[in-house]
Amino acid sequence: MALSIAIVGLPNVGKSTTFNALTKEQNAEAANYPFCTIEPNKAIVPVPDTRIDQLTEIVKPERVMHATVEFVDIAGLVRGASKGEGLGNQFLGNIRECAAILHVVRCFEDENVTHVEGSVDPIRDIETIETELLLADMQGIEKRIENLQKKAKGNDKEARAMLAVAEEMLRHMDGGHPVSTFEHSDAVALERLLREGRFLTAKRIIYAANVEEGELLEDNHLVKKVRDYAAEKNAEVIKLCAKIEEEMAGLSDEERMEFLNDMGVEQSGLDQIIRKGYEMLGLISYFTAGVKEVRAWTIERGWKAPKAASVIHNDFEKGFIRAEVTSFEDFVKHGGDAKCKEAGAMRLEGKEYVVQDGDVMHFRFNV
Repeated sequence: MALSIAIVGLPNVGKSTTFNALTKEQNAEAANYPFCTIEPNKAIVPVPDTRIDQLTEIVKPERVMHATVEFVDIAGLVRGASKGEGLGNQFLGNIRECAAILHVVRCFEDENVTHVEGSVDPIRDIETIETELLLADMQGIEKRIENLQKKAKGNDKEARAMLAVAEEMLRHMDGGHPVSTFEHSDAVALERLLREGRFLTAKRIIYAANVEEGELLEDNHLVKKVRDYAAEKNAEVIKLCAKIEEEMAGLSDEERMEFLNDMGVEQSGLDQIIRKGYEMLGLISYFTAGVKEVRAWTIERGWKAPKAASVIHNDFEKGFIRAEVTSFEDFVKHGGDAKCKEAGAMRLEGKEYVVQDGDVMHFRFNV
């Protein structure tokens, strides 16, 4: 599994510039006019992880495979997008496929950069986008209710249960509340409705406050407003300067770190986004390390060994016997598999073992 993040925002807030910077691509046109992005841009990005570098130094494999994140940059959403205004409504389906949303918010003043609303107000901008996402979800649940009503008339008990939940959900949304805050006593019907509906307002959000270069170290008044808003919504906030991120796109990892250090900044925008994304979605990485390949695999925190093995191949889960497990720290300390075995640092774990972040694993299976 891979983390997937949709980049949304009003036109001209720095979405495409951010996409280009994060993905080190230059295929998303960035210009000072609305709807510069027409077709959704997609890119697969390796997850920065220094542990991979350490494992590679020890094992010296033929190839190295990082965990990945997919970024999807869609056209700028505007007021009325859910009813067909602008172009963004064409690509709401792309957001539905993603696990999380990166909402780029303009937190800088620049009279040379046009704002579609005529002024800079990050909270108004956020609410404009989130209203459109909510309206799109309401359209979706209304269609779902129509289908469930037809099935319920045929004495379909499951449809009747889901219909009751769907109708309550619609009332909840009609009050201006996102799906993420909706609860219901019928957990089974709710879980299925959420799974099938892929609601936009059920997704976790990271607000990316896009600031000027000189405002990275200390929050300006606009960023403070975004942080206060996010705290009320239990959402995450990062601060970045899209222009600087784009300037760093062509640098090596070492040059990038030196550039950031010179500015007094600890992490790039990409590092912040991925770290926040993993944390809020409960994702971790384990590793496989052999002479042919060192690779990071993304799983959900709490997965047991057979389920974790399934991300390599379904047969690994079906025929799981046991796993050879070494903590990352022990693997580095002892210098590889052989020395870990000698030191007693490698363990054999069964089907009930809960995989930990950084585990170095080899699976034994039989199909």
